[in-house]
Amino acid sequence: MPINPDAVGSTSEGNRWSWTSDEALLYALGVGAGVADPVAKELEFTTENTAGVVQQALPSFCVISAHKAHGGSSALASIGSFDPRMLVHGEQGFVLHRPMPVSGEVAITEEVTGIYDKGKGAVVATKSSAISVEDGLPLFDLTSSVFIVGEGGFGGDRGPSGQSSVTPDREPDLSITYLTRPDQALLYRLSGDRNPLHADKQFSDVGGFPRPILHGLCTYGFTARALLHGLCASDPTRFKSMSGRFTSPVLPGEELTIKMWRSGDAGEGEGDETVFQTVAGDGRVVINNGSVTTQ
Repeated sequence: MPINPDAVGSTSEGNRWSWTSDEALLYALGVGAGVADPVAKELEFTTENTAGVVQQALPSFCVISAHKAHGGSSALASIGSFDPRMLVHGEQGFVLHRPMPVSGEVAITEEVTGIYDKGKGAVVATKSSAISVEDGLPLFDLTSSVFIVGEGGFGGDRGPSGQSSVTPDREPDLSITYLTRPDQALLYRLSGDRNPLHADKQFSDVGGFPRPILHGLCTYGFTARALLHGLCASDPTRFKSMSGRFTSPVLPGEELTIKMWRSGDAGEGEGDETVFQTVAGDGRVVINNGSVTTQ
């Protein structure tokens, strides 16, 4: 069956995600933590037994729950059938109600919040809410959208128009550059996303890429690290939310520059909002319309 626009509002329950300190460490390594100076930098994210250093989880660690949650069903199962090879990650966001613990368990509820007809494809938007099993309180929310090529044309709403979090027409207030490793995708895939597009050249050849591409959420994790260090003095308790739109794939080994424009106070008690953009070494934008809230 084709995409079913009546699936908006469908929910799934019963999914759980539990993680250990090892998984928090592996995720941090997968998004480049510690590469620049493995004996002196980011040890709170890359080690659990360094004297005088308390292990912490990177704020963006929560996004891997999309691949790790199990035990229930996905809300996407209600939208109809489609070729999974035609699915492209469009946008990703998260809100932290408190810092991510280095180990824990959450119960996750997912909802289809929108299905939009873009002509050449369909956009499906979802929201997931995670509740800590330990105390029953909210831990994080995720928002995501995917573009499914070839599934448009059903006469539905085209969705919201216009762009949010547009970068100002001036030099950024802060820029941080990281170099991804040639084997970055092989390391990141161990955090849950085993899509062969990121490891098997036969699959990347079909997509027209010169070699397997980096996971979009790995690029997202590199970006989150830069925002954490540049805006929060490396303190995860100050990192509140992040969102962005994927605009171009990244090849492992490429350089990433995260550009940040501060926009001042977002309102009393809401923290500061910063607009960001992630750019590859050749100048192409790979994450656009980014926004992060910090305190």
